[in-house]
Amino acid sequence: MKIFIILSSVLLFLFILFQYLTVMATKKTNAQPYTIIKHEKDFEIRFYPSVPIATIHSSSKSYKELGREGFKKLAGYIFGGNQENKSISMTSPVSMTIEDSASSMSFVMPSGFTLANLPKPNDEDVKLTMSKEEFVAAISFSGFASDRDIQLKTEALKQMLIENKITYFGSFKFLGYDPPYQLVDRRNEIMVSIQWDKI
Repeated sequence: MKIFIILSSVLLFLFILFQYLTVMATKKTNAQPYTIIKHEKDFEIRFYPSVPIATIHSSSKSYKELGREGFKKLAGYIFGGNQENKSISMTSPVSMTIEDSASSMSFVMPSGFTLANLPKPNDEDVKLTMSKEEFVAAISFSGFASDRDIQLKTEALKQMLIENKITYFGSFKFLGYDPPYQLVDRRNEIMVSIQWDKI
């Protein structure tokens, strides 16, 4: 019994240490830059500059399906699946647009890369483009995301924008910041483009 308690304590310590190190590593991950324009009670107004992104388009209609298909292709590209066999650092967040007609997933490329110096993908489904600079509204939530979470938070953000008389347009995006093996301190967001001229 004593040995079982000792082993359980050691395993628990190692698990907690692993999660702590994972959270610390995630916080150091190169993240897409943005400027906070305004803090509202439950959401933020932000400005995102244009950056190079790698994107795949898909017929997937769910978070899980798109995540599995998209991550495999995009991770393949940054982990050497390109004409230079070059590894590119992972960034955050992973951006997903999930719709009945067409879905997409994007990775932001690390600072220092441009369309001119990014290696060409081996997979023709991976497209390299520049994101548009834009003002957005964003709402955050924690835990492991699901299609229901994404739907509920999207509707919540829509309602907040209507109540604040802020015009939104385009597709709502889900942003995921953490690896699947990170169990604590998870960050997710829903974001949409808005009309904003109050500077």
